[in-house]
Amino acid sequence: MLTTPPAWALALTYWLHLLATVAWIGSIIATSILFLPAARQVLKPIDHLALIDAMQKRLEPIAWFCMSLLLLTGLFQMSVNPHYDGFVSTSTQWSIAILTKHILGVFMVVASAIQTWEVIPAIRRTLMNKNNADEGKVIRLQKRETLLLRINFGLSFLILLATAFARAS
Repeated sequence: MLTTPPAWALALTYWLHLLATVAWIGSIIATSILFLPAARQVLKPIDHLALIDAMQKRLEPIAWFCMSLLLLTGLFQMSVNPHYDGFVSTSTQWSIAILTKHILGVFMVVASAIQTWEVIPAIRRTLMNKNNADEGKVIRLQKRETLLLRINFGLSFLILLATAFARAS
């Protein structure tokens, strides 16, 4: 039988988990529905791409740190939860919601990995030859980045919904 952790440790874990959630999902929401659409209206495509690159240089380390923190704090919270009865259990509404949340989280990590190791390097290569950049390629890269942001936006919405179902059980 697991021993109950001290209340301060559980509170600290919850706080860190919430803080990482707000930082990561908040940045996705702000970037995808506020900042980049407004920038698209006032910037040339190549300048918009340069803005995406500049933003990602700052956001990527934060996002990957938040994902790591969410994994660590989430595993701790799950292991001390009285509803927990196995990693892939589907015996209760709570376990189904948590399993759903984890599956969706894996998809978010995959979308973020594609952004980090495929799309952003392609953007940086394009920006190195900014003066001779093919406008069609620039627009395709913008659309790909926007699609990945929207995917992560939708997945984050679903993860929060699964969290609400887990909390309600």
